[in-house]
Amino acid sequence: MNSLQKTNLGSQGLVVPAVGLGCMGMTQIAGADVYGKADEAESIATIHRSLELGGNFLDTADLYGPMHNERLIAKAIRGNRNQYIIASKFGFEIDDNEQLTWQFNGQPAYVRKSIERSLKNLGTDYIDLYYLHRLDPNTPIEETVGAMADLVREGKIGYIGLSEVSSATIRKAHQIHPLTAVQTEYSLFERSAEESGIIATLAELGIGFVAYSPLGRGFISGDIKSPDDFPADDFRRGIPRFQGDAFYRNIELVEAIKSLADTKQITPSQLAIAWVISKGLLPIPGTKRVPYVEQNLAAASITLTADELERLEAIIPLGTSTGDRYDATGMTWIDQ
Repeated sequence: MNSLQKTNLGSQGLVVPAVGLGCMGMTQIAGADVYGKADEAESIATIHRSLELGGNFLDTADLYGPMHNERLIAKAIRGNRNQYIIASKFGFEIDDNEQLTWQFNGQPAYVRKSIERSLKNLGTDYIDLYYLHRLDPNTPIEETVGAMADLVREGKIGYIGLSEVSSATIRKAHQIHPLTAVQTEYSLFERSAEESGIIATLAELGIGFVAYSPLGRGFISGDIKSPDDFPADDFRRGIPRFQGDAFYRNIELVEAIKSLADTKQITPSQLAIAWVISKGLLPIPGTKRVPYVEQNLAAASITLTADELERLEAIIPLGTSTGDRYDATGMTWIDQ
């Protein structure tokens, strides 16, 4: 196995590689492709190649599919479970027919139901890091985390995480059981976790920050030139960042980022990932293709000088408007 540098995620003892692998795009969600068509064999090859390079931290959720993503990972890790660190999530309610209700459920009984289902889907008897995917507004966070703490005591999960939650929610949850990680969208294009003080709260409490979509949902790769570059059912077509004037403003920002990456002889994606790492955060870029996972993991060995960081921040300073990261409904699902 390659010696990809390792880092402590939070202060509870979980050690992970400096770059994780987001697996969401490897399957559909509720019958729709998220980032274009995925191929199962290619996705599994991507997971295996990631492991060869030291990238053994996989991020999934019961929502993805639903369930299909966890089952895909089960195939990829079969016979080699102990080589991987697996993070999964629950909280979007899935009924007994495996249909998404698009409701949230953080009730203790549903926590129990979700973990048993995910353990079965993943073909394992424990999940290293288990997140509440979104806050259930009708269940106190203390009750949800209390039920998750029971799972830690039973050995069914190793560590507890939350996703897209506010500082107030983090503080309440952390008093019930120490949190290891909070996962939120974060990239050069999306820094609200910084602006709202969430990152400062996590640093104060010794909780790790996991940055999903560190490439701005693929925007920063530089591969997207037109709104028509997306397949008809790609969910990004519904995101304000990819619509109208915002799209073309963001293209200009990407061109400037690409120019800086070119001078360093790296890709814009690698620059963006290295920038997240320079903040002391853990990026989990998603991909379902071997060449991209190789490129993403290589970003962990890129050092950015103070001057390069300054030039990058000057292109897209904190507070730059790049458009909302979800449609109006999706924005209401974030505990701000």
